Amino acid sequence: MPEQHHRPVRRPSASFDNLVGAHDPAEETRIAHATASALLARVRADESGASADRLVAFTAEHGIDEIAELWSKAPSRTLPGALWRLYLLQLAIHTDPQTSALLYERGRVELPSVDAAIAGAPVPASPEEIVALVDTILRGAFRGDFAVALERAAAFCRVQASGATHTADDYEATEPGRASELTTRALRLSSYAQDLSAASVLWRSGALA
Repeated sequence: MPEQHHRPVRRPSASFDNLVGAHDPAEETRIAHATASALLARVRADESGASADRLVAFTAEHGIDEIAELWSKAPSRTLPGALWRLYLLQLAIHTDPQTSALLYERGRVELPSVDAAIAGAPVPASPEEIVALVDTILRGAFRGDFAVALERAAAFCRVQASGATHTADDYEATEPGRASELTTRALRLSSYAQDLSAASVLWRSGALA
């Protein structure tokens, strides 16, 4: 990860100013938890919603390196770990909304569960609507019920994982490389879903730190 920023960064909160270069795991953990808690508290205190809007747009404007430096090493079922996964999900969808929409629609058709309803995408959802959905979920994490936002994100991941799995099956005979990529994506999304669901339960019990 680069240690130098190649352009000025307008950080959305003073909490992002706590970036450190040390490699002490205990210190990195402390910083991750402290910045996540402080950032969430600060954004929720801003009734105008401007801080939340800046955070939703953060990776589009500045990339994900700074957020990665803060939270990427945090355990998955912690507050910084959950926020990191929400940002990774947003980045993946913004990077390739067309594929995201295709996988979501395939998963919606194939998955026999209420996950598509929980995620809340239109039926069928266009690439633009999928992008809007993930931004809405991230904004809800900052301004609404954090547990509900995590549940919606987990449901979204399960739908996309199903779509990736079934699409991988379609490619297996003719494009095994593509099938392998989709299978890896499905496994990653399934892992995110499990972590986000667990984080939601911990948040409701007051144990997500």
